[in-house]
Amino acid sequence: MNGKPGEQGEGEPREFVTTRWSLILSAATVGKEEQQARDALAEICRTYWRPIFSFVCRRGYSKEDAQDLTQDFFVVILEQNWLQHADSKRGRFRSLLLRSLQNFLINAAEKTHAHKRGGDLEFVSWDNWAAEEPYELSVPAHALDSLPPERLFDLSWATTVVERALRHLREECESKGKLWLFRALSCHLTEERDEVSYSNLSAELGVAEAVVKKQLHKMRQRYRCLLRAEVSRTVENPADVDDEIRYLCAALAAATE
Repeated sequence: MNGKPGEQGEGEPREFVTTRWSLILSAATVGKEEQQARDALAEICRTYWRPIFSFVCRRGYSKEDAQDLTQDFFVVILEQNWLQHADSKRGRFRSLLLRSLQNFLINAAEKTHAHKRGGDLEFVSWDNWAAEEPYELSVPAHALDSLPPERLFDLSWATTVVERALRHLREECESKGKLWLFRALSCHLTEERDEVSYSNLSAELGVAEAVVKKQLHKMRQRYRCLLRAEVSRTVENPADVDDEIRYLCAALAAATE
């Protein structure tokens, strides 16, 4: 993941603009721009559906039931004044969403679902979700089977954050005609310097080692910038970004142990 606290890459803003999560919290508190906040909440939910689905599956539900419950959960969030219960002191969207999901499943277990996927309202087509471009990173098979649901949720969340940063980086490189460079260097973004064989990369790319070092350095800076931007969308206070990155890095590292 390699989002080192305090580091700022080229082009990275010195101050964070209003994040989607802080927008959601402010709208819930002040009662203004409610539709804009609901749209922001819907976008974040669409982004982070995988951790929700993984958690529900790990709680013992079948894939089909987990799909239905994931849809139901998002409908509850968006349609039942969930914004009014958002506590700014809780700060991180990830934590609040997990607690809400746990409570939702407790209530869901006590009910008989007469309708699937939120009754007559479908948050978004499950087929559309499933048709998304597969992530390059994947949750290890042993983690899917052995991690407690809460740890699997955090691991899936961390994977989603990293993948979105990588996807944005890939799109930027492709727009500049440098997709070939992304493909060659992206797997080295989180390695330590002494783990990178610049001579091998130089031979592979047909450029001088000094050029490889410069390009990899720039790509790492941009990746860290994009990673911080992604995390900042899900915390209320910009000062919490570094702690959240450290926490997600730990979740990723634990999955490889």
